[in-house]
Amino acid sequence: MRIAIAGAGNVGRAIARELLGNGHHVLLIDRDPKALKMESVPSAEWLMADACEITALDNAKLDTCQVMIAATGDDKVNLVASLLAKSEYGVPRVVARVNHPKNEWLFDTAWGVDVAVSTPRIISALVEEAVSVGDVVRLFSLRRGEANLVEITLPDGAASVGKTVQEIALPSGASLAAIVRDGRVISPHAHDMYAAGDELLFVATSDAELKLKICFIDN
Repeated sequence: MRIAIAGAGNVGRAIARELLGNGHHVLLIDRDPKALKMESVPSAEWLMADACEITALDNAKLDTCQVMIAATGDDKVNLVASLLAKSEYGVPRVVARVNHPKNEWLFDTAWGVDVAVSTPRIISALVEEAVSVGDVVRLFSLRRGEANLVEITLPDGAASVGKTVQEIALPSGASLAAIVRDGRVISPHAHDMYAAGDELLFVATSDAELKLKICFIDN
């Protein structure tokens, strides 16, 4: 897979190294010569250019990329780069970094963003996930389908403890993705039984998310 990353700062380079390690082809784009630390990610392609300019993206052959990651420290740049990637080059998947939480509402499909990554929101979600038992915690938002990755940790006495997967009817718009138990990730099957302490991961719409606690905790 060919992946373009707008922004070759610490975040962009770290993402590039991870993706290269997973066997992808990565192009790093940055207009600042000081950011072009090619020796730090020698296996990547590098392009000194402004990711908000059509000519630069033409040179980057963005139409050959399957993913665009807008990872600069400037939300305006990330929005424009995302919009151009989606509208002008038809990049199938656009991921954008949100630097300031007040701008998060802008990062949606209207600006070409499929997935918005807000560092403050992710950190707060992870903190909630670490301390919350019996509550629904939103970990990540998937903008294209208006769905979320959410987690519930089952407390002692939860309605679902001791019941099998097939016995708990999920609300419309929710799907159980995995059960995490004692450090193991379990792919759920109909006869698997829920236990206290299980971390349940769901993909759910916002409406369904509100009903999950009723299904698993309150009944």
